[in-house]
Amino acid sequence: FFANSGTESIEGAIKLARKYSADKYNSFRYEIISFEKSFHGRTLGALAATAQPEKQKLFEPLLAGFKYAVLNDISSVSKLINENTCAILLEPVQGEGGVYPADKKFMEWLRNICNEKNILLILDEIQTGFGRTGKMFAYKNYNIYPDILVVAKSLGGGMPIGAIISTEQISDSFGPGTHGSTFGGNAAACVAGLAVIDYLIENNLPGKSMKLGQYFLKKLMQIKKKYAVVKEIRGAGLLLGMEFNKPVAEKLVKGALYDKIVINKVSSSTLRFLPPLIITKKNIDRLVKWLDVNIREI
Repeated sequence: FFANSGTESIEGAIKLARKYSADKYNSFRYEIISFEKSFHGRTLGALAATAQPEKQKLFEPLLAGFKYAVLNDISSVSKLINENTCAILLEPVQGEGGVYPADKKFMEWLRNICNEKNILLILDEIQTGFGRTGKMFAYKNYNIYPDILVVAKSLGGGMPIGAIISTEQISDSFGPGTHGSTFGGNAAACVAGLAVIDYLIENNLPGKSMKLGQYFLKKLMQIKKKYAVVKEIRGAGLLLGMEFNKPVAEKLVKGALYDKIVINKVSSSTLRFLPPLIITKKNIDRLVKWLDVNIREI
């Protein structure tokens, strides 16, 4: 199903999961488990799934039926699963929450428990999809598969488009009149999406993302070894985060912008690096040199 944005696609995925579960089991089976530090969007349903109190509190009461576990903590998920759980929703790498990748064993366990309990696994690949982590989709790094896959952002290459991807069996729950979008699937956005996918494949951007991501990670780790203020480097492919022991992120973002380098902070102490997949080693080297000089001065 084509939508116009990531948050709209998440809303659709929530509806689809609940509708499928109600059709196949019962109307009480509507609870969804998502994760602390997650980010799924700013509309009410997506915001209810976004387990960040500072973003939620301004818009309460939120949509009911969401429970929050801790990423990579199997026991925290196990405690929340019950007969009313219809889906588990997560990002393979939490982007807005601080660039926290899911562990392989954790993802494998999620897939297995979802199979065992007949729970739908919804993967939000709005940020990680289309080559960002070194594979076309991040779930391929874990050798698992989702029941519902949500994509947007990179799919349009700047055009507004999002999509909900699922199996025929699950998708059949969206019968006539159950879901819709005035501009979803419009010709202009879809042509842009086709052009993006063609370019990604023809130029092997997922492969380049993997290779350059490893290069970028190595350079960032070298900086970490030099400066004690750098607490941790984490991420996957060309989605990387640098966390500091001090709230210096805003100062670095402003300094970089002054020097015509655009970087992003996801918290007062964490920078997120999310460059275009066509970035070069020369671009990375320039940023790393800038970081080296400016972190030294902190």
